[in-house]
Formats: sequence, C-alpha cells, structure tokens
Amino acid sequence: MQALHGLKVLDLSRYIAGPNCGMILGDMGADVIKVESPGRGEETRLLPPRKGEHGIYTLVYNRNKRAITLNFRSPDGQKLLRELIAEADIVIENFRPGTLEKMGCDWETLRALNERLILLRVSGYGQTGPWSARPCFDAIAQAGSGLMELTGEEDGKPLPAGTFIVDYLTSLYGCIGILSAVEARHGTGKGQLIDLAMLDCTISLLMTALPEYALTGHELTRVGSRDRYSTPANNFQCKDGRWVHINAGSDSLFPRLAAAIGQNHLLQDPAFASNSERLGRIEEVEAIVSAWTGRHTVEEVVKRMDEAGIPCARVDTIAEVFHNEQLKARDQIMEVTNPAYGTLKMAGIPIKLSETPGTLRHAPPVVGQHTDEVLHDWLGYDPTRIAALREANAI
Repeated sequence: MQALHGLKVLDLSRYIAGPNCGMILGDMGADVIKVESPGRGEETRLLPPRKGEHGIYTLVYNRNKRAITLNFRSPDGQKLLRELIAEADIVIENFRPGTLEKMGCDWETLRALNERLILLRVSGYGQTGPWSARPCFDAIAQAGSGLMELTGEEDGKPLPAGTFIVDYLTSLYGCIGILSAVEARHGTGKGQLIDLAMLDCTISLLMTALPEYALTGHELTRVGSRDRYSTPANNFQCKDGRWVHINAGSDSLFPRLAAAIGQNHLLQDPAFASNSERLGRIEEVEAIVSAWTGRHTVEEVVKRMDEAGIPCARVDTIAEVFHNEQLKARDQIMEVTNPAYGTLKMAGIPIKLSETPGTLRHAPPVVGQHTDEVLHDWLGYDPTRIAALREANAI
C-alpha cells in the first residue's frame, strides 16, 4: 500500500503549479481525478511541443491521474462538481480569484458540503490584497519577486530561470500545505482552506536579500554563474569547449583544489588563506582555475575533481541527461505508455520511500478517459445516469 492510499483528490487546475502538485500526490498513492472541459480538454494540450497532433506539455504534469470531463458553465455540470467535492478529501484549483465563487463553490458553501474538505487555492498573488485579481504566470512572479533581478550575467539584462521554477516551487509548497492540513485533520476532523500565492512562494527563494537590504541597504543583483559567497565557484570552460561547474570555495575544499591543479604554492600566500580573502581577489582566483581547465578536456577535469573529492559537474545537454547512468540507476528516466502517444519517457518519481514507495499506476490520461469509471467509483452512477449527463452536455 502506498503512503497516500485512500486520499481522494479532485484536481481542477491547469498549466503547471496545480497539476504538478496533484501529480506528486498521485505518485504517492492518492486517487487523483483530473477535471477538464469536454472536447479539447485543458488548454495546454494544444501547446507545443507536439508529437503528431498531440501536445507533450500536458503529459509532464498529469501521470498517476484519472481524467474526467465536466462542463463548468452548465448548471448540471456545476451540480455534479459539488457532488464530487462532497466526496473529495482534497480539491486543487488555480482559477483567477473569484472564479470558483461564480460557480457556486465558495469556501463556505464547500465547507458546508464537506467539513473534512481541504481546498488548495493557487493564484498569482493570493486571495487577498490589492493585487489579488491580477493575472500571473511564472515569469511574472520571477520579475515581481526580485528573482529575475538576481538572475543573469553581472553586466547583462535580468533573465528568467531556464525552467518554470516558480510553478514547480509553488506545487511543492502546495503539497506541504495539503499534507499539513491532512495531519491537522487527524486531530480536528475538519479540513481547511490553503491560500497559496506564487509571489509569496517566490519570495522564499531570495536567500539573504531581504534582511541584507533591511540591515545594510545593500541590494543583491546578478552575478552570473558565480556563487555569491565563496570562490572559486563558477562555470569554467575546458580545452574541448565544454563547460564545467566547480565549487571549491570553502576553506576545506580550496586546499584540495590547489593540490589537484598543481597550485600548492597558493596555500602559502595569505591572500588565498581564507574564503574572505579570496573573495577580495575573485578575478585572480577564477583566472587561475580557468587557465588550468583550459588545458584539459571536460572529462579530464571531472575525473581530477572527482578524485580530489571536489564538487564538480559537466554542464550537460538534455541529450546527455537523457542517457545519464546515475538517473537511470535510480529510475529517474521513467517509461510510460499513453493511449495517444504510445511509449514515452519522462522524469521519474524523486521521493524514495523505503516502505511505501511511489509507483506508476496511471499513464498521463487522454481527455475524459476515465469519466464513466470515476462517476461510478466516486458517486455510484449507473450507465443510464451517466448517459443522461452526457446528453445534457454536463460532461
């Protein structure tokens, strides 16, 4: 039996933050029902990249879910939604604040239907505050939080991260909130509302930026691929043109690096004796390391650093990640089969529980794949009643 077996989750969300949160719960054993509009389903199913006529984007965030369709604009569809919510342990939604209320599903109504319900509401700026009605995407939160100001080359423009880091982070906080509420419910018997804002979550990524500004007036900004607090810790180019990231900035690691690159004399120079001293000569320190990596191939550099016990990694391409032997050994390149796509590979389940491990039970579903099955399992509907709902355009 898996860790979250028995929990029933209704996932009304779209895009990444909500769906990824639901997928993590599904990976750990919850019965997660993805709800989409009849016909084309979630908007992201139409986004590139595509395999033939099918989008790949939606697959990444929706394994271990069963999929149903529901017409939120239909009175019968809204009534059915409330029936499903009455049976759910958890509901995940990321509509614009106020949308759920327009469907007759405000928190007070839902709590009256199901006092054990845990409702996760994901939005850009939260359910309260002067910005609550504003639309928001990942890069908008990166910009508004200061994270984009911290990202990029020192003399370049602010840049977003290379992935949807805010959405992923928000999904993780969503899981933490849900599991905290589940634990609290064991004692109280009652659920609760979780108000989760992308901007709030992103602020938690800012390291020392806020207290540093408050105490000293100094504003953190971009430093490229350098570590802010130690050196050498940066990307260095190798003889073959490849890049490697070496982090040997601590006072315990720097002597190992000096020995590994044939620069033991640096250890006798007070200017290199401590990290604080080296930070004052960061350009000189990095030039020494760069000159050494420039005389060796990336594989030679990685091997030498590994032998010296220094944290180091080649800056890999996606193709190299796809074939990474460490990831394969830990089942992090997972193979799934989808009715529309056939066999495909995707990132695996990173949480490794010794007694109740996550498993693949459901491949990412096609639109409405399990509608009849779920209405029977959750609500006990028979085929005649389901056919009537379909005729009424409720599902």
